[in-house]
Amino acid sequence: MKLATFDFIKNKKTYFMISICLLVLTLLSSLIFGVNLDIQFKGGAIITYSHEGELAAADFQRTVEDHLGQSVNLQEQTNVATGEMNYVVSLTSTDGLTLDEQGALNAAIEAAYPNNGIEMVSVNNVNPTIGSEFFRKCLMAVTLAALLMVIYIAFRFRRIGGWSAGVMCVVALLHDTMIVFLTFILCRFPINDNFIAVVLTILGYSINATIVIYDRIRENERRFGRKADLGEVVNTSINQSMTRALNTTITTATAMLVICIVALMRGVSSILSFAFPLLIGILAGFYSSICLSGPLWVSWQRYSAARKKAAQS
Repeated sequence: MKLATFDFIKNKKTYFMISICLLVLTLLSSLIFGVNLDIQFKGGAIITYSHEGELAAADFQRTVEDHLGQSVNLQEQTNVATGEMNYVVSLTSTDGLTLDEQGALNAAIEAAYPNNGIEMVSVNNVNPTIGSEFFRKCLMAVTLAALLMVIYIAFRFRRIGGWSAGVMCVVALLHDTMIVFLTFILCRFPINDNFIAVVLTILGYSINATIVIYDRIRENERRFGRKADLGEVVNTSINQSMTRALNTTITTATAMLVICIVALMRGVSSILSFAFPLLIGILAGFYSSICLSGPLWVSWQRYSAARKKAAQS
């Protein structure tokens, strides 16, 4: 058998330690910075204002916050019909805004900017109960996707121990999800439907590279026989898949980087909060597929073989 170019199995403890450190960092970041749930999950209100003339977004946001006594999120949105720029104010609240509170807020804004013709275009209150239900359904979707992946890998790669391969693959996918979650926390992006969309996208992207590696392992086991060293088979399979995985990652990551730059220059936070975590998730998916899935599976196979041998003796 041709020796692998790089010994991933030999360095598996280093990879595992890196992932454990990232897990600890995620937990600490969650405790220190907290998790910023969007109103889609927490409940609140979304108010859209139109205006005339020049109006500084920071000053407008400060006026709203001073009146409400809480921080709000302000986004710029182009009115497709008129081409004018609207301000969209999002605030978290268990009860949203009552009609009296909306009227008082409008009066305060009109008093602060009497010459800008500010009007409330729309207001949507999000019930926290509906938000919690939506969040549970999103988690169920992610869990169901992971379960289906385990079943698919278990069936397709049953010749090399499919169930263990599927479980180790999902463990690597959880690692990618953790990295995406850490990115949202550190960048202070709100946890909303963008987070769920990024996670589901990364699950599909990362598992594709892992399946290619498993497919190479299956072929190499058939080629070199069951007596070949498992670690060497996996190393060879990973190295054979490295170029493909690297080219795919560079291509997709470059596209996401361009989107991030454009969104940052244009100040489109809704796109940036999707594209940047997706970029980090793509890089994490490459790392987990190459450095975690195979070594984890080898560790489990060796552990199972050792247990079986001890039981027989």
